[in-house]
Amino acid sequence: MNFAHLRTFVAIADHGGFGRAAARLNLTQSAASRQIQGLEAELGVKLFDRIGRGVQLTSEGEDLLRRFRRVLAEVETVGERARLLKGGETGILRVGATPQVIENLLANFLSRYRRRHPNVEVHLVEDGGVRLYGRLERGDVHLTLTAVSGRFESRLLYPMHALAALSPTHRLARRAKLEIAELADEPLLLLGRDFGSRDWFDAACSVAHIRPRVLLESAAPHTLIALAATGYGIAIIPSNAQVPRGAVRTVPLVHRGASVGRWAMIAWDQQRFLAPYAEQFVAEIVAHCRRDYPGRDLIRRAPLLPRPKETNADPR
Repeated sequence: MNFAHLRTFVAIADHGGFGRAAARLNLTQSAASRQIQGLEAELGVKLFDRIGRGVQLTSEGEDLLRRFRRVLAEVETVGERARLLKGGETGILRVGATPQVIENLLANFLSRYRRRHPNVEVHLVEDGGVRLYGRLERGDVHLTLTAVSGRFESRLLYPMHALAALSPTHRLARRAKLEIAELADEPLLLLGRDFGSRDWFDAACSVAHIRPRVLLESAAPHTLIALAATGYGIAIIPSNAQVPRGAVRTVPLVHRGASVGRWAMIAWDQQRFLAPYAEQFVAEIVAHCRRDYPGRDLIRRAPLLPRPKETNADPR
């Protein structure tokens, strides 16, 4: 069905005749007449009754007019959508992140991002830091916020340190920093093995030749913090976890004076197309983290974390 013929039909109905509609559409009257004849032949129904020099909709024409208006409105919407997609101003963006990154970084960032980019629909994919690498590799997400870049292109976001969360009355709570080796005989509360920070901690324990005494492995940092606040054990958490003020004391973990941690980064697969709005997302979240990032106040006493080289300074 020719949409131009539908527009001509609607224009004739709106203007009450061929002459005014043809002038509005920049057509000759005979061309408009031929379009309506063709449309009537295609549909198998008569759309107008000719009355003198004017026209009047038939009952079939009245019924189809309402439907054709909806069709043309939808066509216009689709056309506008296509123009926005071509210009990179709209689309769906899948972003993978850990629960604490979603809670402590993305929740705040996305509220402002959506106001600036209302036509970009951000879908969040929640997973552990270890598994996010695989999701990016498989193409489940366009971007991932993780501490592992591997073969992917990436931009640095902020440093993340492993912290010991202790009851304020614990004998180690007043330390400026805490050596991994000092945890050898302490009851520990750890995150599950799909957390990236658990990976760093296990690696540091291996290097320090200690075997952690683990009372609990949990998927929820706030569970570990709640138990640590009661003195049940020492919780090992990443600095981007949300720590209730006054509930526990947090002390940076070190091995031989060097901080145990990684840089958070946003990564993407350079072998796959990255839409302009995804590039803009990268640029804006990097700028956001230069101003503020999760756990900034918790790591003031931590040694500086070496800044790794970015694999690509600009996704574009």
